[in-house]
Amino acid sequence: MTGGAGGFVRTVRGDVPKSALGFCHSHEHAFLADGHPATLNPALRIDDYAATVAELRDFRAAGGRAMVDCQPLGCGRMERALVAASTEADVHLVASTGFHKLAFYRDGHWVRTYSEERLRDVFVREVTVGMYEGTDAAEPCAASLNARAGVVKTAVDRERMADPDKRWFAAAAAASIATGAPIVCHTETHEEAIWLAHYYLERGVRPNNVVLCHLDRTTDRPETHRELAKLGVYLEYDTIGRFKYHSDEDEAKLLLRLLEWGMEDRILLGLDTTRARLKHYGGDVGWTYLIETFLPLLARFGVGDEAIRRWMVDNPAEAFAFKP
Repeated sequence: MTGGAGGFVRTVRGDVPKSALGFCHSHEHAFLADGHPATLNPALRIDDYAATVAELRDFRAAGGRAMVDCQPLGCGRMERALVAASTEADVHLVASTGFHKLAFYRDGHWVRTYSEERLRDVFVREVTVGMYEGTDAAEPCAASLNARAGVVKTAVDRERMADPDKRWFAAAAAASIATGAPIVCHTETHEEAIWLAHYYLERGVRPNNVVLCHLDRTTDRPETHRELAKLGVYLEYDTIGRFKYHSDEDEAKLLLRLLEWGMEDRILLGLDTTRARLKHYGGDVGWTYLIETFLPLLARFGVGDEAIRRWMVDNPAEAFAFKP
């Protein structure tokens, strides 16, 4: 494992030594309250506690031990449910502060209006003190859980790229530097990923505290992934079992190419599931898909056990560890 055995990952049940995190999905959504995101897409509602716990139990029975929940505050995060489900299913859940695509927030929401400094202070407090509740409807107040966020979620899309106002990203960078928390980055194009990586690095965020997500929406530019890896950031792939984008075979070929280029210590995997893809919500994939279907496919393509262990155990422990 690169970086040594010391350090910790911050979960909703407390800080966990890196060595104890275990098999980890690096990008998921365990809960998503019925709210503004669901008005944009009904699949963006994952609010059945019993169904999510059943998914988590299936995941644990198959060998899973941890997930990063990438739903940030103000747009459907269900803080108490995360803590309760993590405890009941005995799966480590890493919660997110930060922000998502601004389309996921109603007009006038405080995430849209806060200054860079106020955003930074909210993010820092959620990482160091505890997560706020009720932020979909109201501004953050003194009341919060003891459970703390373990990553700072950020999101770039066409709208945020075109907007000269970049205070959300500046606030996330400052929060990461102040706390040592990793930054998890929703991206939709390679150009956005390149811009965001350089933005954070230029502001002093440690490269190994930056996780670029959804880089496999397309599989036709592996050279770009290699250039990003050279920066020292982590590359997260979760367009697996999502056949509207491409086949799992194309995904495997992309990952094999990156492995041949020596990028095994930069790669993270997840499923980024929505309601439509979770079995206990009526979907057809479920959180066991990586373990039962995709990882065996990688093995048939020649990816060895050591690489798979890195992607599912060692790399997540490093990527999501705090780096003060």
